[in-house]
Amino acid sequence: MFRNALKIFVILFPLLVLGQVHSEKEIKNQTQSWFSLNNNLKFNDHWSLLADFHIRRNNFVSDDSFYFVRGGLSYMPNSKVSFALGYGHMWVAPSKPEWNTFSDENRIYQQTQLSTKIGEVGILQRIRNEQRWQEKIVNDEPTGINRFTDRVRYLLSVNIPVFKKKNMPSLVIADEILIHFGKEVVFNTLDQNRIFIGIKQAINPKLSFDFGYMNVYQQKYSGYQYDSNHTLRLFFYYNNSIKSLTHFGNHESGD
Repeated sequence: MFRNALKIFVILFPLLVLGQVHSEKEIKNQTQSWFSLNNNLKFNDHWSLLADFHIRRNNFVSDDSFYFVRGGLSYMPNSKVSFALGYGHMWVAPSKPEWNTFSDENRIYQQTQLSTKIGEVGILQRIRNEQRWQEKIVNDEPTGINRFTDRVRYLLSVNIPVFKKKNMPSLVIADEILIHFGKEVVFNTLDQNRIFIGIKQAINPKLSFDFGYMNVYQQKYSGYQYDSNHTLRLFFYYNNSIKSLTHFGNHESGD
């Protein structure tokens, strides 16, 4: 499966890049920061609850970009494969500096994830499909009208051990391509491409983080306008079981 996915990526990526070529291309460069907490709470060996919270800021940390909460239910038939279904809500900052009204986005998602290894190198592949309802804002006022799109995302992430000691950080290189479809998607089927390079570090057996640089290259609905967001990314990952949390809570209440 990994070889087939890699072949698809190799074929699609040049086509997507060539498809971006436009004689009047306008690229806006900006700095961002992106922080998140991603939780995986297991009921048992197969079922778990997913919950994460994201904050992204523009002009490094000065201005709002979005706030996002997402929850879901995951099923793992084995240790390598997982399926998930869930819902997310995003509050998107105004597109113009003089505006104050945030736009709401409601999102339903389905995903399949595969984790494999080649030697000591960990490889994660994820396909996610999202149905998105984005609120339109006109003259700083909500219109009550939503833009609907269906977005498909493919992520390939490689975790490379650099040190022999397992408590030392590893190198992470990842790329995610996002394409979307809808009535208003005419010139920008390629929604985004996200390239990340950084480190992954375990704090303890249940908590880890990755930290590094991400470039979010996003094509606007006009087709010739692009955002190149140079992003400092810090994501935390918390994995635990419901039983452990319940046991801890009962123990604390008994003190």
